[in-house]
Amino acid sequence: MTEVLNRVVVVGLGLIGGSFALSLKKNQLCLEVVGCSRSQTTLEKGLELGVIDRAEYDLATAVKDADLVLLAAPIGSTESLLRAMAPGLDGHTVVTDAGSVKGTVVAAARRVFGELPGWFVPGHPIAGSERSGVEAADSGLYENHKVILTPAHNTSPTALALVKATWQGMGADVVTMNVEQHDQVLAATSHLPHLLAFSLVDTLAKAEENQEIFRYAAGGFRDFTRIASSDPTMWHDIFMANGDTLLSTLEQFSDGLEVMKKAIIEQDSETMLGIMTRAKAARDHFTSMLAKRAYRMMNEKNVIFTAQPGGKVAGRIRVAGDKSISHRSIMLGALAEGVTEVHGFLEGEDSLATLQTFRDLGVTIEGPNQGHVVIHGVGLHGLKPPHGPLYLGNSGTSMRLLSGLMAAQAFDTCLTGDESLSKRPMARVAKPLASMGAVIETQEGGTPPLNIKGGQALKGIHYDMPMASAQVKSCVLLAGLYAQGETSVTEPAPTRDHTERMLRGFGYDVKVAGNRMSLQGGGKLTATTIDVPADISSAAFFMVAASITPQSDLTLEHVGINPTRVGVINILLAMGADLTVFNERKVGGEPVADIRVRYAPLKGIEIPIDQVPLAIDEFPVLFIAAACAEGTTVLTGAEELRVKESDRIQTMADGLTSLGIEASPTPDGIRIIGGTMTGGEINSHGDHRIAMAFTVASLRATDVIRIDNCANVATSFPNFVELSRKVGIKLEVEEVGDSHGE
Repeated sequence: MTEVLNRVVVVGLGLIGGSFALSLKKNQLCLEVVGCSRSQTTLEKGLELGVIDRAEYDLATAVKDADLVLLAAPIGSTESLLRAMAPGLDGHTVVTDAGSVKGTVVAAARRVFGELPGWFVPGHPIAGSERSGVEAADSGLYENHKVILTPAHNTSPTALALVKATWQGMGADVVTMNVEQHDQVLAATSHLPHLLAFSLVDTLAKAEENQEIFRYAAGGFRDFTRIASSDPTMWHDIFMANGDTLLSTLEQFSDGLEVMKKAIIEQDSETMLGIMTRAKAARDHFTSMLAKRAYRMMNEKNVIFTAQPGGKVAGRIRVAGDKSISHRSIMLGALAEGVTEVHGFLEGEDSLATLQTFRDLGVTIEGPNQGHVVIHGVGLHGLKPPHGPLYLGNSGTSMRLLSGLMAAQAFDTCLTGDESLSKRPMARVAKPLASMGAVIETQEGGTPPLNIKGGQALKGIHYDMPMASAQVKSCVLLAGLYAQGETSVTEPAPTRDHTERMLRGFGYDVKVAGNRMSLQGGGKLTATTIDVPADISSAAFFMVAASITPQSDLTLEHVGINPTRVGVINILLAMGADLTVFNERKVGGEPVADIRVRYAPLKGIEIPIDQVPLAIDEFPVLFIAAACAEGTTVLTGAEELRVKESDRIQTMADGLTSLGIEASPTPDGIRIIGGTMTGGEINSHGDHRIAMAFTVASLRATDVIRIDNCANVATSFPNFVELSRKVGIKLEVEEVGDSHGE
């Protein structure tokens, strides 16, 4: 809004209307605030407290020639107030409201005016207080809170813009939604809790023997029933106005309550635990949302890494658990019969997205608690329909593997993700699944969301993979668990075999003959215990850090050295790294070892083509090693890097060039000539591995490296910053402004 309004009329000077009036004045949004109320005492008090500039008793007179009118009176009076003001409205005055039930407000407006006028913008501020009346008016009530507007198809864009700008001028975060959605959301999140609080206190207060309960009530009871002190008249009107939607929500709650009651009667521990673990996870997620954005202004900060040049790397560390194994432990544990325990689970955003997805599919999962997870398996056919789309954040592994499992279920599912994941190619899994009989719809270009139709009978196929991809291989094999007959996959080059190993660990027979993997559908998985080794992809950043930094000596403990993942070790050794693998052993079917890395001068090499799939995620940091090596390093056959979280070939080439390194991208790789790295500004494009790779580069840079858009580092490596500082990297982290990455 560029101009100050001349006159705003506030009808109803309780907490909501009074706070609106005070905020208008505080933020200098209008020249005059006029108050209307049925109570002369309220108007006089409003004038005395400076809440309004002028009182007006006749509504039609008050609204005549006003720029904006806010209806903040009880919702049951909406129709009578609109009729009273109608003679004073000429189509130029914009009217909005603060009612909690938009369906009732819109219906009242249609009864008065024949349709919802274009100048009427229904609204609802999500703010309140235990206090009420004009004395409770608070000029800062709406700061950092949400205001929901529910415009209709014929709402005037000018009117909508004026109302939106006014609320924003008070510091509110304005969102829009349709009337039905608003009333459903508020019925569940506001109206039902208030109804339950009123009912619970009333029920307990009726019984004489319960009177002492209130004397000794603990914090939980006090917190839950606090809202029973709200204005009964106001909430009576809301319950009556939103009755149908509230009843539907109440019936859902009653059904859930019956399930819990039955579990207590029958001493059904698993059902009760399932309800409580799902509830805790949902509440924790809600708390996290509240801390960042829910009912508050969206404030997505841009995380910036500032890495000072120089230093050395030394010590002993154990990096976080392997992400690939963490994903699969949840998936197969959920589909197994019995209880599976997982130790060393990676508590990063990607693997937590997989964990939450299986909770949404009806699986009881305890934890994670310091890497310990307990999964109460439901068997291959025990998953339940989710209540909505399954949100997978930034995790491509989750989406591709889950598509194979969901294609075989009896119910429909929709797999969605964040903006970055929504750009990733999914046709590579949709195509072989369609050959098995699955019905999957992608968006134009083969990207998410994926809409998967349930109830399809899958048949086994043999699939010759056009490119090496552990995710595609795993997707097909997981679908094969449900398929009739044999499902087999041939890969053009070795890829991670965690799925095959873990299936065997759960007692499912998987045959491997050279580059061909196969299994028969119709078997079962039996619960087991899994110890997740440290992630070699995470360890790779510190392997390179120690390799390129003079006087470094670092030991990495309990690292997974699966033969399909050791490309980074083989490539570093070929470049001349001083790297020793020792204390080798097997844990849960996966080979692990400790790795000692000391500084040694590196030389450029042509990276063997057979090592490319074995190091596909580690190439960003290997490019840093190449930049520090003497001579030229050439990579080919790595076109997969162009469709990761970012185009990692181009992004790394751009970053290295900005640091003074000659880096020439090719369609399937890159050519890097080692040299001296300067400092500079790096855009990671939201790719966690790019951000971490250039953090490592600072060890050999001549000046500060500042890396933009690093928030997603938590996706794969939650304690990267802590470990980097521990081993000797001079890293600072700051949050500034809004995120502007891709």
